[in-house]
Amino acid sequence: MSESNTLFHPRLQQRRRVGKMMAIVCGLLTIIGIVVLAVLLVSVFLLGSKWLRWDFLTTPPSQLMPENGGLESALWGTIWLISLTTLFTVPVGISAAIYLYEYAPKNRVTRFIELNISNLAGVPSIVYGILGMVIFIRWCSLGRSIMAGALTLSLLILPVVIIAGKEALAAVPDSFRQAAFGLGATRWQATWSHVLPAAWPGMLTGIILALSRAIGETAPLIVIGALTYVRFVPEGPMDEFTAMPIQIYNWCEQPDQVFQELAAAGIIVLLGMLIPMNAVAVALRAWHQRRKVW
Repeated sequence: MSESNTLFHPRLQQRRRVGKMMAIVCGLLTIIGIVVLAVLLVSVFLLGSKWLRWDFLTTPPSQLMPENGGLESALWGTIWLISLTTLFTVPVGISAAIYLYEYAPKNRVTRFIELNISNLAGVPSIVYGILGMVIFIRWCSLGRSIMAGALTLSLLILPVVIIAGKEALAAVPDSFRQAAFGLGATRWQATWSHVLPAAWPGMLTGIILALSRAIGETAPLIVIGALTYVRFVPEGPMDEFTAMPIQIYNWCEQPDQVFQELAAAGIIVLLGMLIPMNAVAVALRAWHQRRKVW
């Protein structure tokens, strides 16, 4: 026993030292990332806070008199875009997750489909923009409309929603299903009445995070031809549009200081939409963890 302790004691000390060093390095890198992020946020707030007024949200942008312009057309374009993206993505994504986990046979075809869905979740967003341009603009002749943009963003986040839905279903204990089957329920009755209520908070978390990603996307919208300067508010899904990330990008390209300040104000408004959405996702996850009884 003493020989064994003598033999392995130096290695144990070395592992502890390496572990402490890695903990220190990771902690320092985390602090550096937080500090850089804080500096960027503070600089953005200082630069754009003076433009945060109600007129900024209810006035279209202006190139000739930018100090009198706002974010109205881009804000409504984003609202239209995310509303339609949610309408297209949630039913398809949740239905696909339910089928793949609850109904699909566990064979090579299913594993191949699941592998491709996982790979699609990591594809760069600009690739989805090219795909949307070919399918929705050229083949379906939707033009540079909100409908084409929403369908393109739906393709972008659909794999994420499916994966999140499957993970939420997998977190539900199999005893829920077996108990329902034991009482004579069909598979759909067991899924609808027992599995989905338990998995829904996790699914909703994945949906909110996926939509948060869609709100901040610029590359696919630029590829499908979303306009960078729009003064009118879209009134229907077939209207041309712009979105807040594109409007912010357009302001950042302008050399005048006022455009830089407007871009900072637009970033603050965009963060004002993203942060509550992510906070809701975190709150739902925490509530679901406290609510678990299994």
